[in-house]
Amino acid sequence: MTLPSSREGWEHVRVLVVGFGPAGAAAADNLLFLGATVTAVDTELGDADTQERAELLRTLGADIRLGEDAFADLPVTDLVVDTGGSGVAVVGAPLWSDAELAWRLRDPAVPWLVAAGRGHARVARLLAAILTAAGLRTTHAGAGGTPLVEAVMDPEQPAALAVALDAAQLAASTSLAAESAAVLSAEDPVLGIAFQGVARACVYDVADEGTERLVMDADVIEGARAIGITLDTPGVSMLGLVEDLLVDRAFIAQRHTSAAELATVADLGPGGADPSYLRDALAAAALARAHGVSQAAVRDGLRAAGAVDSPGDE
Repeated sequence: MTLPSSREGWEHVRVLVVGFGPAGAAAADNLLFLGATVTAVDTELGDADTQERAELLRTLGADIRLGEDAFADLPVTDLVVDTGGSGVAVVGAPLWSDAELAWRLRDPAVPWLVAAGRGHARVARLLAAILTAAGLRTTHAGAGGTPLVEAVMDPEQPAALAVALDAAQLAASTSLAAESAAVLSAEDPVLGIAFQGVARACVYDVADEGTERLVMDADVIEGARAIGITLDTPGVSMLGLVEDLLVDRAFIAQRHTSAAELATVADLGPGGADPSYLRDALAAAALARAHGVSQAAVRDGLRAAGAVDSPGDE
């Protein structure tokens, strides 16, 4: 069977959704809405809210199986959507992550700005704050935010999605291609999938040489740039620190001779004293600048996020 690559053509597709947390429930709900035959399984019974969601979807026609026997006697399946990174396999059925499903169901006019690897949820959250400060409607989707399928199926589509993806989601994604992506750790080579097909910027951590290698190995759209972030004075095509200033030497015309101030460490609030928070703020700023966001919006977004973040928040 040729599987759909958009919101059309799901009427005769039999889908097994693995995991019935927020991501799995969103996938099951929206696939059912699109006309697919849905079975959702999870070995955990879940809390009262989970049970309520399960009962609602059952009344709408889904087969929801929760508990230790959830995987017994599974029906014939055309597609497995794994929302928990379990890696479950069904003979003869393709395996997608919820990220791959969301990518196929998305509005193609809405770009994805992706953060993957260490700090990915916080980078996406900071990025969403910056985009909001720029006056753009956005959603922090994926880890730490709105389930991906729910975000892309929202009738009020954003101008851009700030997406946090983990290695398991990327491993089961075959067609995803972000506008820009940031990978701040290279402990798993699978994270390099985030850079595949990037159109504008591949953001890497200068302190982790493995992330730069992931960029060099990626097949990107012609014109995409490698942008480094560093907690030291940045070189050309980097964002970094000069004393207590976060600065940009990548997205300004005079980058060979000067740097543009984006924010101060104090703008980040209590988190600014944490090197990992600084790194994530620079990555978020790089993704936003690649999207065309102004210096002032970067400052205002980081300031707004810093006012509510706790130093240890990820």
